[in-house]
Amino acid sequence: MSRQEHMTFNCDKELTLSVIGGKWKMLIMWHLGNQGTKRFGELRKLIPNITHKILVKQLRELEEDCIVHREVYPVVPPKVEYSLTEHGESLMPILVSMYDWGRNYRKNVIEKNSEHVSQ
Repeated sequence: MSRQEHMTFNCDKELTLSVIGGKWKMLIMWHLGNQGTKRFGELRKLIPNITHKILVKQLRELEEDCIVHREVYPVVPPKVEYSLTEHGESLMPILVSMYDWGRNYRKNVIEKNSEHVSQ
């Protein structure tokens, strides 16, 4: 049962944002989607500003929402790997579109506005 089943949403957009929203979840999904399965430490290196506690929390929420799969291997020391589920993979075109939009926005709005200010 996902976390979302216990929550009430006025529309599906709210549901979507509750699953992928926040500062870190999209970055986690982006790295898993583009670079494949990662261990916890590898994700920490890819997202250096995230704290251990927050990465654990975000991964747990993504796992509860069926976006990320957590695979635990019965070895010593423990080995845990994270990957996107099928639902997580289905978000990649959306993340690519958001990345493209952000790049275009920076180029066409932010950089142009800073050029006007400096002139």
